[in-house]
Amino acid sequence: MNTSPAADFARRLFEESGLTSSHEPIDVVLVSIFLERHYALNGRLGRLATEKDDTFRLRTDTSDHLVKVSPPDEAEAVVDLQTAAMRFLASAAPQLPVQRVKPTVDGEDSVAIRLNDGRTRILRVFEFVAGPVMAQTSPDAEQLAKAGEMLGRVDEALKPFTHPADRRGLVWDIRHFHRLTGLVDYTPSPEHRRMAETVFRRFDETVVPRLGDLETQVIHGDFSPYNVVVDPKSDDHFVTGVIDFGDTVRSAVIFDPAVPMANLLGRAPDDPWRDACAFAAGYQRQRPVRAPELPLLPVAALARLTLRALLTNWRAERAPERRDYLLAHAKDDWTNIELALGSSPDDVIARLRESRIGHA
Repeated sequence: MNTSPAADFARRLFEESGLTSSHEPIDVVLVSIFLERHYALNGRLGRLATEKDDTFRLRTDTSDHLVKVSPPDEAEAVVDLQTAAMRFLASAAPQLPVQRVKPTVDGEDSVAIRLNDGRTRILRVFEFVAGPVMAQTSPDAEQLAKAGEMLGRVDEALKPFTHPADRRGLVWDIRHFHRLTGLVDYTPSPEHRRMAETVFRRFDETVVPRLGDLETQVIHGDFSPYNVVVDPKSDDHFVTGVIDFGDTVRSAVIFDPAVPMANLLGRAPDDPWRDACAFAAGYQRQRPVRAPELPLLPVAALARLTLRALLTNWRAERAPERRDYLLAHAKDDWTNIELALGSSPDDVIARLRESRIGHA
């Protein structure tokens, strides 16, 4: 990127988000030693593909666990924010199927691994939530609404939660979208560039003037279909697990449902907003969006999807070890952006308003 103030801001944001550097995968033997020493856990460790940390499934004789080791450039306070949010929900809303944190034998939430180069990585252990994630299923409209209800319940429970690091800089926080226009320069396709510019223009015109007065709180930040474990055979208890609080941040409330809506765009090509609106309808049963903010929701969803599309190739070049993971999650983004842009914004807003009135 260039050296303009906007580029400097973007660079700092990427650094704070842990996206500017790569690292060698942590030694599985070292992880095993720490698990035995601090958690009294022994078993088979299998590495899982993830966005930026090192993640393993630990299979013991009696149960399974998820083991995460933070990237060396992720601040310890940010890791603590993620853990604290999960701990808060487990206490304040124990009925919610939020993934649980396993304490060490000394009752701590995590263990610091000091590297030879002076950097620190944080090891944490969570319960393993078995079952398919929503991205691996084909949910119907009511199941999507149930998923929306779950996020609404999570956001409702998180209302009073605070943490010293909750105002962290995060590139995935949609409030920064308008300051990342430089990413268009890394997009080789002229058609993709035009679509991105259209979304930036809509965001500038509708969301940016309102950023200062949007309702804010700590949000999950990444309630994507890959972070929602489900039971496809159940409607009443469709969501069985809410996982991965890695993008927890204090931001506008509407940016939380915008993330899953972005992931649901284009699933029905003849009605590209159908599934996103079904999710939003369920969300509003539990956490109604303020009427003046509702028209901003579809723009925020488009912004999130566009941001992922813009970032994917940029990141894949800089973290080749995660290239397959990154491209797999974003392979249809530009197609879905095009489909979503083909719908009338007024029509989409009208559908969202109808669902809000129907569940007020």
